[in-house]
Amino acid sequence: MSKITDISLNKIDGSETTLAAYSGKVLLVVNVASKCGLTPQYEGLEKLYKEKKTQGLEILAFPANNFLAQEPGTNEEIQQFCSLTYDVSFPLFAKISVAGEDKHPLYQGLITAQPERIGEGPWKKDLIEYGLTPNEPPEVLWNFEKFLINKQGEVVARFAPDITAEDPRLVAAIDAELAK
Repeated sequence: MSKITDISLNKIDGSETTLAAYSGKVLLVVNVASKCGLTPQYEGLEKLYKEKKTQGLEILAFPANNFLAQEPGTNEEIQQFCSLTYDVSFPLFAKISVAGEDKHPLYQGLITAQPERIGEGPWKKDLIEYGLTPNEPPEVLWNFEKFLINKQGEVVARFAPDITAEDPRLVAAIDAELAK
């Protein structure tokens, strides 16, 4: 199996890259969606990015349409939405699948490396109350699940969708990795 940093990825503009392009940085990989109840998390993620980018943090957003078709747009529409609505400046990637049979190799690698999430919060319970059947670990629960990758390209933590960018557990984990 190839290292997670070697997996081929497409940026939202269609250009090819890998996570190796971010070597030496701490990465927060987030699957995002434009029409989700958690979409306002873009605001906190952008604030976190602006605060910690100079310290070596990169937030990498991967739009996905796996959960109730909450990311129906094209890559161009997604990029425009993120720019105009949340003034997102962190890197956006082309839309991928993060769950199911067509799961992108990046997400297969992420969940294999870190099968358990930190924090379940009320979100999972809310999904059940809405009559939905949330994915169980190791699968991605919903939009805005977060994976933390250290400077060596190793997945070191995973956070449930309702763990926001301001959550002390997430911030402490990021700060610990930036300090190494």
